[in-house]
Amino acid sequence: MNLPASLTDRLARLALPSRAVIDGALIEAASGATFHNVSPRDGQVINQVAACQAEDVARAVASARAAFEDGRWRDLGPRDKKKILFRLADLMERDAEDLALLESLDVGKPIRDARAVDIPLAINTCRWYAEALDKVYGEVGASPIDRLSYATHEPLGVIGAIVPWNFPLHMAMWKVAPALAMGNSVVLKPAEQSPLTALKLGELALEAGLPPGVLNVVPGLGAIAGEALALSMDVDMIAFTGSGPVGRKLMEYSARSNLKRVSLELGGKSPQIVFADCPDLEAAAQAAAWGVFYNQGEVCTAASRLLVEASIQDAFVERVAAIAGAMVPGDPLDPDTVFGAMVSERQMKTALNYIATADSQGARRVLGGERVRRASGGFYVEPTIFDQVAPDSTLAREEVFGPVLAVMSFTGEDEAIALANDTVYGLAAGLWTADLNRALRGARKLKAGLVWVNGWDACDITMPFGGFKQSGFGRDRSLHALHKYADLKSVSVTLR
Repeated sequence: MNLPASLTDRLARLALPSRAVIDGALIEAASGATFHNVSPRDGQVINQVAACQAEDVARAVASARAAFEDGRWRDLGPRDKKKILFRLADLMERDAEDLALLESLDVGKPIRDARAVDIPLAINTCRWYAEALDKVYGEVGASPIDRLSYATHEPLGVIGAIVPWNFPLHMAMWKVAPALAMGNSVVLKPAEQSPLTALKLGELALEAGLPPGVLNVVPGLGAIAGEALALSMDVDMIAFTGSGPVGRKLMEYSARSNLKRVSLELGGKSPQIVFADCPDLEAAAQAAAWGVFYNQGEVCTAASRLLVEASIQDAFVERVAAIAGAMVPGDPLDPDTVFGAMVSERQMKTALNYIATADSQGARRVLGGERVRRASGGFYVEPTIFDQVAPDSTLAREEVFGPVLAVMSFTGEDEAIALANDTVYGLAAGLWTADLNRALRGARKLKAGLVWVNGWDACDITMPFGGFKQSGFGRDRSLHALHKYADLKSVSVTLR
C-alpha cells in the first residue's frame, strides 16, 4: 500500500542506529562482527548491527564499574540527577516520532500503538522516576539514649538489564530509569530482534549529559552477549524480562559467578474470568479480545485463557470472535493498522505450531489460525480463537506468546478459580462480576501478581508489576522498583 507522503519522507531520513554505546562512545564490536536486523514487516534486512562479544561486554562492564566507583553519577546530588533524567525524557519526546518508527520497523507493532502507547509510556517512566528519586527516605531506629541507629538505601553498583523484544523501549525504561534514579550504572542488553530504540536511547542519554559509562548499550546475541553479562564477576544484579528457560539460565549463571542478584519476569498464561452476572458484557468482550490480541498477542500479561460461565458461553464467545474478526493484519507502518506483524519468522512458526497442535487435540477453532499477507514477505498470523479447550491440553497450559486464545467454560465460582490457578504461571488474572463479595474473594484466591476486576490491564506505573510462581520474582514499576536496585544498610553510632 501507499503510505502517507509525510511518513515516507520521514522514513527516508530516518537514521538506523547500529553501534554499541560503551564508555560514552558509539563503537563497533571489537571483532567487527555484525548481525542482520530483520524487519518483520516485510522480512527484509534493514541494517547491520554491532554483534557484541564477551570482550565488548567486559569493556562495557568495566566502564560501568569505573563510573560507579568514582561517583560521577552515584554521588551527584538528587537535584542534578533529576535535571539530567528530565533532559533525557525531553529528548525522547523531541525524537518521539523517530523512536516510534524505529520500534514499528524493528518489531512489527502498529505505528499507531508505538506513537500512542509505547513511546509516551517510556517517556513517562523516565520522568516518573526522575521525580521519585528524591522521595526515597531512610529510617531512624528506636535506639537507646546512648545510640543513634539509622538505615539507608544505597545503590547496588553495576546493573545488567536484559530486556525483551515485545515492548523494547518501554521495558528498557522500566529497568534503566529506576536503576539510574538510585545511582547505579547500567549495561543494557536489548534483544537481538529489537536493538534500534535501545541504541537510540544510549545516544540520547549522552546528549542529555549522563556521564560516560553510566549507561552502556551492548547489542548482540543473547547466547553470547547476554551470557557474558550474566556471568560477569563485576555485575551486581541482572534484571531480566523474557522466557522461563532463559530465566533459569540466568539463575545458574548467578550461582556460577558472584551470586549476583537476579530479578525475573517470565511471562504467563493469564486467565480472564467472565461470570454470568458481569455488569457490562460488551466491555468484557472487548477486554477479552484486546486482552489477548493487542500487540499481536506478544504480551507477557496476555489474557490467553478465557474462562466463561457456561450459561453465557456461546453468545459471549460469538461476540469476542466478532470483535477479533475485525482485527485484520496490516502493514505496521499504515496509521490505520491495528494488528501488525509477529516479531520474527521463528515466532510466527511457533504460533502456527500451537494452532496445529490445538487442532489435533480436539479444540474447536472458532476464528482465524492462518498465516496471511504472504506476498509482503512479512510474518503475519490472524487472530485465532479456540473454544472447548481441554484444561490439560497444550494450548491451555503453555504460553504461546502469539495471537491465540483458549476458551474454557465453568459452572461455579470454585471451579472458575480452580481453573484459573491451574497453571505454573502467576503473572496476571482478571474477573468480571457485579458481586462485590465474589470479586474480593476472587482477588484474594487468584494466585497472580496482578489481579484486575471488571477491567483488563487497568494499571499504571504507580503500581508494582511482577508475578507469582514461575512467572518470576522482583517487581518493576512503582517505588518498589527503586528499592530493588538498592541495598539496605544499617548504621549504629554509639554516643559518648
